[in-house]
Amino acid sequence: MSSHSNVAEIIVETLAEAGARRCYGVVGDTINHFTDAIRRSDALEWVHVRHEEVGGFAAGGEAYMTRELAVCAGTCGPGSLHFVNGLFEAHRSGSPVVLIASQVATKDAGIGFPQDVDPRAIYSQYSVFCESIVNPEQARRMTALAAQSALANNGVAVLVVHGDIFTQTPSQDLPFRAHRFDPIVRPNAEEFVPAVKQLNKGGKISIFAGFGCEHARSEVMALAAKLNAPIAWTSRAKDFIEPDNPFEVGMTGVFGLAGGYHAVAECDTLLLLGCNFAWGQFYPEKATIIQVDIDPQQIGKRHPVDIGLVGSVRDTCLALAKMIDEQTDTRWLDSCRKQYQKALTHDAHESRDDTLIHPQELTLALNAHAPDDAFFTADGGSPMVWMLRHIRATGRRRTLSSLVHGTMANAYPQAIGIQKAFPERQVIAMCGDGGLTMLMGDLLTLKQENVPLKIVVYNNSSLGFVELEQKVEGLLDSYTDLENPEFDKLAQVMGIWGRRVEESHQLEPAIIEWLAHEGPALLDVKVNRMELVMPPKVEAGQVASTALYSTKAVLNGRMEDVVDLVKSNFFKR
Repeated sequence: MSSHSNVAEIIVETLAEAGARRCYGVVGDTINHFTDAIRRSDALEWVHVRHEEVGGFAAGGEAYMTRELAVCAGTCGPGSLHFVNGLFEAHRSGSPVVLIASQVATKDAGIGFPQDVDPRAIYSQYSVFCESIVNPEQARRMTALAAQSALANNGVAVLVVHGDIFTQTPSQDLPFRAHRFDPIVRPNAEEFVPAVKQLNKGGKISIFAGFGCEHARSEVMALAAKLNAPIAWTSRAKDFIEPDNPFEVGMTGVFGLAGGYHAVAECDTLLLLGCNFAWGQFYPEKATIIQVDIDPQQIGKRHPVDIGLVGSVRDTCLALAKMIDEQTDTRWLDSCRKQYQKALTHDAHESRDDTLIHPQELTLALNAHAPDDAFFTADGGSPMVWMLRHIRATGRRRTLSSLVHGTMANAYPQAIGIQKAFPERQVIAMCGDGGLTMLMGDLLTLKQENVPLKIVVYNNSSLGFVELEQKVEGLLDSYTDLENPEFDKLAQVMGIWGRRVEESHQLEPAIIEWLAHEGPALLDVKVNRMELVMPPKVEAGQVASTALYSTKAVLNGRMEDVVDLVKSNFFKR
């Protein structure tokens, strides 16, 4: 720590000491001195993206997978605002990121000067820390607090700095730094009593595991073994609950399959572990619900619960497993497991027509040929569903999509940050054609930054998930058509390996060649537009609405669409 460091240098040094290794952004005006401090630093790398939203996604992707701090920096006004969607996604997915949001010079603030925007009013709604450095003496303390807040709360911290503050030198620079914690948190002995009594009744007990199980896999498995309970999981818990799990029954909800749905909906006792599942219609109607969460505000937030336990999943399950009686009846577990295996087999469409590639078929081929330690990201919509259903977690593989924020265009930007953090491992971005084209300009970043990312485009020439939503509501699909370029040729123009696949027999050799390419590569695959994402339970209203869509389509001269829809989803071909 140098007593002659200016604010820009202090911020860079403090962030690096907190574990940050990369800063994503677009250079310019009010952050020029900050980026110059990064240039002179051996600890922090500047990653030059073409659009700040991509930088926000990339930083979030890196931080999500490393659980270490990632950084973004934006110029005053528009530069910092461009990060909004990427950083809202990072915050809601639980990624520790610090945004350095610069402002106009202090003498120009508050008088309507060009590009004068207060980022605090924007970011305070989705951040764990959002403050300004108003004098150079605050620089190290505020930066340390921002980093510590992001790491402790797994969210975005925002530090607002006026452009002229970066060049100033504090008269006193105390050694503030970010601290990290891993406390033991569990209920007291009396609070366990009603939960133990309920679990000791036996019967059909199910576990619904959420993201709060991230560091509690062995404790959750031990509890399930003692209860002989099937384990369903939320989408965000897939990576650490699915691998080598003798109790697995998959997901419930629209993305899930029959095993997970029945385990949750038809049990006598449901044990929610770090679970923030939002869709109330998939909870059981009559079961006793026990919820464990480290955040008291989450207890009973999504659905009424009977017993709440505040504590980490790891510490609470460890204690609970020692208190409960062993349940030896496996009939409930066996029934849910059987339904899950049957549903997996049924959902894995195979093509008998060489000109028709089902998206499941593409995903299963990716699953078969990707390394066991690959990272997968997926765009919101159908690519996300196919990833969650058909990319098998191995304990070393990781998956990421926009599951809470629900944005488009997240997959390959998030994958940029992951690939930067793990250059030696395969990173695969499963992109929809709509998602890719929304932020297509940063394909240039892959070339310029030499990021060996592998992009696969699920090209159905439509906003497929929106199209499905319209059909289920009985509407004719409208404004969902996409007139796409030839993505393989577009990639080649940008200096990236590109290839297009239109026939089923081309798929496997193309995937092998694509994955083997040393640099960035894009595989454009024409997939079946008429594929439906079939939920584990189809409501009568959905059937009626889809039938209404079919009637409207016939009356509007689109009989061929109805025939293709039926053939694609109810007859494997």
